[in-house]
Amino acid sequence: MVRATIFVRGQVQGVGFRWWTRAQALELGLAGHARNLTDGRVEVVAQGDRAAVERLEALLAEQPTTTGRPGRVQAVTTRWSGPRDGIAGFVER
Repeated sequence: MVRATIFVRGQVQGVGFRWWTRAQALELGLAGHARNLTDGRVEVVAQGDRAAVERLEALLAEQPTTTGRPGRVQAVTTRWSGPRDGIAGFVER
């Protein structure tokens, strides 16, 4: 089990990006959230099996998208950490 905080920069607010991210995360069996930041980025916190978190990270960053990801991603930055207790489900904030 791992936890990643992934910051996504580009045209990712107001285009359905958090909804799409939630759908992908739930398919991968991950817990966490996606939320808009005031600087225009989206913060994605994903926790679960390392391979599943890495797959979500790859889907967020892939160019061009093969899964209909909305918006335009310019950069993805990931910070890895240990999992936290009490996290269940994946929500949009």
